[in-house]
Amino acid sequence: METTIVIPTKNGAKDIGECLEAVYSQKDAGRFEVVVVDSGSTDATVEITRRYPVRLEQIPPETFHHARTRNYAAGLAMGEVLVFLSQDAIPASDRWLAAFTRDLKEPGIGAVYGRQLPKAESGLERRSAFAAMYGEGRIVKMPMDGVGLGHKYYHFSNANSAIRKSVWAVTAFPEDLKVFEDVGIAKRILDSGWSIVYEPEAAVYHSHDFPLNILFRRYFDIGVVYQRLGIWDNRSRASLWRAGWRGFRDKFSLLLKREAPHDAGSSIIKDVGKYAAIQLGRNERILPRAVKKKLSLYGLFD
Repeated sequence: METTIVIPTKNGAKDIGECLEAVYSQKDAGRFEVVVVDSGSTDATVEITRRYPVRLEQIPPETFHHARTRNYAAGLAMGEVLVFLSQDAIPASDRWLAAFTRDLKEPGIGAVYGRQLPKAESGLERRSAFAAMYGEGRIVKMPMDGVGLGHKYYHFSNANSAIRKSVWAVTAFPEDLKVFEDVGIAKRILDSGWSIVYEPEAAVYHSHDFPLNILFRRYFDIGVVYQRLGIWDNRSRASLWRAGWRGFRDKFSLLLKREAPHDAGSSIIKDVGKYAAIQLGRNERILPRAVKKKLSLYGLFD
């Protein structure tokens, strides 16, 4: 078995059939297996999954942990390449998997993450965020060299990514992180001397439109985790500010032109909220613990 595709699931009946259909339609990808780890679905997720030749593992819902569960699944894998895919991330072409495996044949590349395309119903905030984070050009992130990438240097997403199993065996997902374990393993991989590639040809459709209150709390946690990992520096702060300013300028221009004024106005408010939340998260040490518990979406201070 050359590749193992790991898909954690819970109550994903809406998307898991389309996801698996796209996975099993891949071409020129070599031999692969699919390991689905379900953590207590109460809808038809398990029933739909069993229609496909997957390896289904079921765990109690209370044992699910973003890092630990993925480490568990990786330990079961037979493949030399581990592909991590969200249950609602739909491969955009039948060459999605081949793009991952092609990149990992290059020496020195330890991991690859693919492009995420917003779904048709996505709002302007998600569309602009994905446009800023996921471009059309391939990027090779060299170890110990973040020049020019700023806050994008450690970006890595388990919604759509691949890691050499031998690299995972050394780095693993950091189980001390409740969330954003993908950023944690990216830092470990790069700090271990391996390169990470952004591969736009390994694209999936995947997006969530969050209301402002959830988005604010999510980005607060991003700020906390990045600070804990020690990956905020002057370059990260400067590039984040530049990206935020470009997005604000473009959306304000839409407002002035009266093009999608409601969507543009809402997106501007969300962008301001995200930036403020990240700054609060970075400086969480000055906040009372009770305040931090209310702000954290993922219970980082429970």
